[in-house]
Amino acid sequence: MKRKIIAGGLLILAAVFSTNLGLAQQEKASAPGGIASPSAAEKGLRAASDQFYAALNAMFTGDLAPMNAIWSHGDDVTDMGPFGGRLTGWKEVGAEFAKEAGMKLGGRVACSDVIVRVGGDMGYTVCVEQGENMSADGKPVAVRFRATNVFRLINGEWKMVHHHTDISSQLEAATGIAK
Repeated sequence: MKRKIIAGGLLILAAVFSTNLGLAQQEKASAPGGIASPSAAEKGLRAASDQFYAALNAMFTGDLAPMNAIWSHGDDVTDMGPFGGRLTGWKEVGAEFAKEAGMKLGGRVACSDVIVRVGGDMGYTVCVEQGENMSADGKPVAVRFRATNVFRLINGEWKMVHHHTDISSQLEAATGIAK
């Protein structure tokens, strides 16, 4: 009987120790400067963010297909881009992207200083978008915006549901677009 009590106590201690060790490792992984590698969800979200910026650059050349692929097409998506205003629902957001693709602004934008956070089936990135677009008369316009991108995991794929950047008075003046 005494052996069973000791064995049971050791099992309880082992369970508590392994649970606390697992929680400590999770905290270290999510803590700034943690040494653990990013989770599969974080890697997937970072890949979706990269896909969005590749789609944005493709849109600058008139190719809309990659942008259509990365975004959710739901009524709950929103976009608050550099021209101001707020677009709600895929019908509005997609129409704006089609309009911008038709403008063929040219140039290139990259996302730097990226922060990735994931919780369940939602995640977001915060970054600085910087690069160059072209004005209506073909002159380069430097762009630099703070950006927040929100993604939802839909059928195993990260899809963008919200994009928000600073308003760009330089881009508005160069293209003649404002909302």
